[in-house]
Amino acid sequence: MIHEDRSPRLGQFVRVTQGRDTDQYAIVVRIADDKFVWIADGDRRKFDRAKRKNILHLHFYEAYSPEVENSLGETGRVTNGKLRYALTYFLKSLEKKGEEL
Repeated sequence: MIHEDRSPRLGQFVRVTQGRDTDQYAIVVRIADDKFVWIADGDRRKFDRAKRKNILHLHFYEAYSPEVENSLGETGRVTNGKLRYALTYFLKSLEKKGEEL
């Protein structure tokens, strides 16, 4: 379930593989350029204080949240509650599939 071409999209789920937040899950909330994205989880890392990360330090999942993508596309913002809800739903789906967290 890895996104092989490394081209991120808004609302895409990621796992941090390098840095202080290693093994934390987040959602892409902004694409800076072809090397960096901004991620947030709505809890420890709020939308207003999103973290800029090198895409080489992230594990991209093919799954994404259409609700987050639509909200970012329409208003340029997303609520922290919506980020938390989307991540919770995604992590539960990973558990059901038996993938490691």
